[in-house]
Formats: sequence, structure tokens, C-alpha cells
Amino acid sequence: MKLSKWAIKVGLTYDTAYNLFRSGKLPVKSIQLETGTILVEEDSPLVEDERVIIYCRVSNHSRKAEMDYQVQRCEDYCIAKGYSVSKVYKEIASGMNDNRKQMWKMIDACPTRIIVENKDRLTRFGFNYLDKLLSAKGCIIEVIHQDHEDETDLIKDMIAIVTSFCCRLYGARRGQNKAKKVKEVVNDTND
Repeated sequence: MKLSKWAIKVGLTYDTAYNLFRSGKLPVKSIQLETGTILVEEDSPLVEDERVIIYCRVSNHSRKAEMDYQVQRCEDYCIAKGYSVSKVYKEIASGMNDNRKQMWKMIDACPTRIIVENKDRLTRFGFNYLDKLLSAKGCIIEVIHQDHEDETDLIKDMIAIVTSFCCRLYGARRGQNKAKKVKEVVNDTND
């Protein structure tokens, strides 16, 4: 079957499947014809040594109880998909913080699949960069709840950036208050 059909069958985007093929990490037998078409052996089993990792994050200690629920939902999802989870990484940190120890440990572990509940659990800003880079390394980021509203994503990103800068410039408490005001203004503008 063509690579594009195989990608749909296993729940990948074509770009991810193509990057896996180019890097030699496609988990099934495949060949490329002179025309450029990539064919995948239909009955070829997936590679057994897939390293599936769950990553869960909350922003502060007061939301620590939510972390356990988040882990449970991700584990339930993996069971439903038939994935064998290698490790669960949990972290309490801001999504704008790019110096998160657990996230970097997870990436250094070279997983083949990362499961996150929502893409903002992995990062508040720059998700597509991470997705492309990890895809090139043969790792698939699988988001359980895909956010389909681009406008809402842009607003969330803008609020996250304003919050980050406010926290740095004016201190955490004062920054949170300013971010709350910005959020109210943005919400009023949308209505």
C-alpha cells in the first residue's frame, strides 16, 4: 500500500511517516519506486521495541491533584490504543518555561511515541517546532485532545506570552493580575 494510506491507517500524518521513512526508522518494510512512490508492506508487523512515553504537566503545586487524573486519562488512552507504556514523566512547571528537567529527560530517553493529553501540556508556545524536530528523530507526538480552533489557539498563545513577560517584568503575583486583566479584555473583544 502507499505510504499515505499506511499513515492514515496507523494514525500518523503523511509528513511524519515520510520523515520516518527518510530517516530509516519506519517500523514496517518499505521501498521507494523510481517514480518516487513509497510502498509499505501491508501485512508487515510494527516493530516491537516501541518506546511509548506519557508526559503530564501542571503549572503549579495547587493543581497537583489534577496531575493524577491527567496521568490516568493518558494511561486509559494508551490501553485503548494497545500501547505498552515505558515510562510516565510528571512535571510541575510553567508551559512557557523551556528549562523543564522532566521534559528534557523524556526527550533524552529517545522515545518513539510521546502521549500528551493536550498539546499545551507539552509546551504553551512552539508546539509545531517540537513536533517537527522530534518527528525527524523518529518520535511521534500523539495528542489525545486535538484543538481544532486556530483562532482560540492564537488567543491562548498571546495570553501565555503576555503572562510570561508580565511575570518577568513585574513579579509573579503582579504579573498574574495583569494577565487576568488582559484575558478579560481579550474575552470581551471576542464577544
